[in-house]
Amino acid sequence: QVALRESGGELVQAGGSLRLSCKGSGQSFATTSVAWFRQAPGKEREFMAEKSMHNRRTVYGDSVKGRFTISRDDAENTVYLQMNNLKPEDTAVYYCAADERSSPPRDTYTSWGQGTQVTVSS
Repeated sequence: QVALRESGGELVQAGGSLRLSCKGSGQSFATTSVAWFRQAPGKEREFMAEKSMHNRRTVYGDSVKGRFTISRDDAENTVYLQMNNLKPEDTAVYYCAADERSSPPRDTYTSWGQGTQVTVSS
């Protein structure tokens, strides 16, 4: 498994942008699929975006299509989530995840970060 650490979460006003980063260690990212999820208080974990290994496939959750962009730098073992036009309902703890399979079922990712808080004020 790869160890993951997110960063970049902070308080931002509605309409603003943030870029989250997730640094992996212990295993090369090149052979993993990576994804972002979020969880707001009292709500279930929600899928944001996924990039399969070798960039073969990119998928976005319906609530963030057109606003969020996932990217990866395998040389730096880092995955990013660029978030634009943020809304108060985007407030949540954001988690990155990784898995050695090419297209793992979303609820079975094996490696998780500790999360980073994003708060969007109205």
